[in-house]
Amino acid sequence: MASTPPIIVIKKSSKHGGHHGGAWKVAYADFVTAMMALFIVLWLMNSSKQVQVAVGGYFKDPTGTAKMVGTNKTGSGENIPLRKQDMAKLKEQLQADIRQVNDFEKLKKHIEMTVTAEGLRIELMESDTGMFFENGSPKPTDSAREVLNVLAAELGKLPNRISIEGHTDAKPFGAGGNYSNWELSVDRANACRRAMEQSGLRADQVAEVRGFADQSLRNKADPTDASNRRITVLVKYLEKSNLEQAPLEESAKEGQKTPASESTEKLPH
Repeated sequence: MASTPPIIVIKKSSKHGGHHGGAWKVAYADFVTAMMALFIVLWLMNSSKQVQVAVGGYFKDPTGTAKMVGTNKTGSGENIPLRKQDMAKLKEQLQADIRQVNDFEKLKKHIEMTVTAEGLRIELMESDTGMFFENGSPKPTDSAREVLNVLAAELGKLPNRISIEGHTDAKPFGAGGNYSNWELSVDRANACRRAMEQSGLRADQVAEVRGFADQSLRNKADPTDASNRRITVLVKYLEKSNLEQAPLEESAKEGQKTPASESTEKLPH
């Protein structure tokens, strides 16, 4: 009997196109990244100058030190203006620093910091016995130098301009007709400027040094009161564009209408 030939079964499998590898994923990721970059650029173009400077400061200093107000590192800290809420933080920092000086318990009632529409106003008020200057003298005491050193070390880190004012009481100055409360107030303010510049305040940071004699009394009810003899250090807001300056001007108007809106505070006991 003839042998039966073997049966050969041929199976054909149908193949689909598959996913063509993973190249499309890379292309899609590149597309998403490009779109994100485009949206960030468009957002920055429509953002305020302050936001643009802050973002630029991050890329200049990714460690984060540029975000600190008053830093002397390259980054946003050099350019972002201190707004009113930032001045409040600066006041708290300065108060904490001054608590470390010698004889703080004796000094605390004679140092007052106020956030105003102009900026942060720091006043060093005299006592009857001469806390910061001896009576009739433009030479700062050791206590005055220590406080001014602390202020200069912190304020010297800021981009803000500084104004220093000298004030006297209404008692006539008895050193002769060629030297009066006008000269004394100016000399005291200038002595404070020199002391602060030796301790960290930049020379180009001082906007003005002024003497008011007894023409801007703190205690008008008693023109001879010791608190009228004082030094005022004003940390000014940075100059901004008219658009950015508008909210500050509005705040200044409100401050003139309602004096209670100013934040005045002596150093905590």
